[in-house]
Amino acid sequence: MNTFPLFFKLEDRKVLIVGGGDVALRKADLLSRAGACITVLAPSISHEIQALLSDSKHALIYENYNKTYMTDSRVIIAATDDEMLNHQIHADATELNIPVNVVDTPHLCDFIFPAIVDRNPIVIGISSNGKAPVLARLLRARLETLIPQGYGKLAKLAGEFRGEVKAKIPTLTGRRQFWERVFEGKVSQLMFSGNENEAIAQLQTDLDNTAANITAKNATDESTEAQNTMGEVYIVGAGPGDPELLTFKALRLMQQADIVYYDALVSPQVLDLCRRDADKVFVGKKRSNHAVAQLGINELLVNSAKEGRRVVRLKGGDPFIFGRGGEEIESLRSHNVPYQVVPGITAANAAASYAGIPLTHRDHSQSVRFVTGFLKAGAPNNNFKSFLNTDETVVFYMGLHSLPRLTEGLIDAGRSAKTPIAIVSNASMPNQQVLTGTLANIVELQAQHQLPTPALLIMGDVVSLHHDLAWYNLHNQQYNENISETDNNWLRGGPATTPKPNPNQQAHALSMIANLATEDGGLEQLVID
Repeated sequence: MNTFPLFFKLEDRKVLIVGGGDVALRKADLLSRAGACITVLAPSISHEIQALLSDSKHALIYENYNKTYMTDSRVIIAATDDEMLNHQIHADATELNIPVNVVDTPHLCDFIFPAIVDRNPIVIGISSNGKAPVLARLLRARLETLIPQGYGKLAKLAGEFRGEVKAKIPTLTGRRQFWERVFEGKVSQLMFSGNENEAIAQLQTDLDNTAANITAKNATDESTEAQNTMGEVYIVGAGPGDPELLTFKALRLMQQADIVYYDALVSPQVLDLCRRDADKVFVGKKRSNHAVAQLGINELLVNSAKEGRRVVRLKGGDPFIFGRGGEEIESLRSHNVPYQVVPGITAANAAASYAGIPLTHRDHSQSVRFVTGFLKAGAPNNNFKSFLNTDETVVFYMGLHSLPRLTEGLIDAGRSAKTPIAIVSNASMPNQQVLTGTLANIVELQAQHQLPTPALLIMGDVVSLHHDLAWYNLHNQQYNENISETDNNWLRGGPATTPKPNPNQQAHALSMIANLATEDGGLEQLVID
């Protein structure tokens, strides 16, 4: 962020506005709502300002600018159309260490007036750092339609009960969970519907019941108490990296978590959406480099839940596709820890979609297989003879480091060296890159271009569609394919002798059969036919 959002307390504080026209009027109107004592300094002051600031707490000074009027000011606003004067006001305020805003001159502003959504005492400020104020106002207008006026009344009600809640619910976690129930439950519904008295009564009832449960809980033995304070674990798929690809449920649970255990593939943008005051613990695993072993992660999840905490296990992609989510919930079940699983967009789906490579296509591929390049304990996946079906797309997870072994093994097993293959790096992110080639030349192309991890491989005839269907972040794409293969691709207007499928062929239904299994040869895969 270029500026840090702060909320100034200006009630009964002096604010100096230099200027007496329409711009000064707009700033004075905002500042008066915050309870500021406003001094307007200008040789001519509009009638509108005079009417707005008629209260005796404000002062109107009909004089030219003088530095002495800055004394005791909390903030200063320069709202004149005199550029030299505005620079002088900025210099004088800076010398006195008083924050100053020179209207419509971002480089002379110590602070910026945001576009404001006012649900007093809830206040939302939106700023573009002076780059696009019209856009900030449009965003404010959108938020105005999404946030009911009742939120302000709900916040005031919470303020009135805050002391009593603190007295009756001794722990910080208990109070937070109580308020979450209030704000997401019947109390808020009553307030939003205008039944303020009923909302107050409901809040009092909820608080009394919670306090009674705490008293009863304290009277039980330790084993019962530990059972009653059990937390919950949320196994959440964080998707491929783009935060906009998160599900609503994932975002909601991430905002509720007391502690977050996150993987190396979770992007910083996604991690930023977790609750700000939640503990965030890195337990990432990369090839041959595990920050915490899987058994250790299982133990962390169980212990944190037994402490009564709400735990998010945040995984890149989907928890149940090469994410070890199944191993973690087996551990949770064995310790009677409640859990939820939230699916995420797996890397294969994201990489294919953002690279313009359909995983299935009636003319090219009737099934797709998700395969890991390495099995448990790092053993390589060498079952190459199962990948000879040319009507199938194969996606290799964790295959970039073993690319030479995979391509050589596939060719030796009988797969054509001309088979198209793509490397998709950082799928869905701004730095996404796509490298295409064939089994014969992809190793050499990767040696030249050095696409980084995280990356996966997509093999099959559908890769030939990439150059026509690619849509995302094209300026970062690296197109490297065998030219002769391109010339003979019927989709790109190849020779008339190239056989083309009948475009009027009858559409056939694709049955989606998901089967996670381990083949006889030890192949861990997901097959969708």
